[in-house]
Amino acid sequence: MTPKASTPNLPNAQQRVAKLRAAIEQAEADGVAKDDMVLRLTLRDESDLKRDRSIPLEEIRYADGVMTFLGVKVETSGVTTSILDRGEA
Repeated sequence: MTPKASTPNLPNAQQRVAKLRAAIEQAEADGVAKDDMVLRLTLRDESDLKRDRSIPLEEIRYADGVMTFLGVKVETSGVTTSILDRGEA
């Protein structure tokens, strides 16, 4: 399996972060408000997100016990694959 063109030659953790970033950007382009989105991350992806030094500090925030990435609330839940919940019914 070869990496997608949008994430060439990136380590796996950086590829996963790039996919999350792309999902958020696509949701915004589709008209979904960031306040309606929730990133549901695996424990590994949350750890990678926190440790990845290539992510600018201003993209990750902590306030009132809540982590956000690119303005989207992050929840570490019992998911087997990290997903972006777009808040759509």
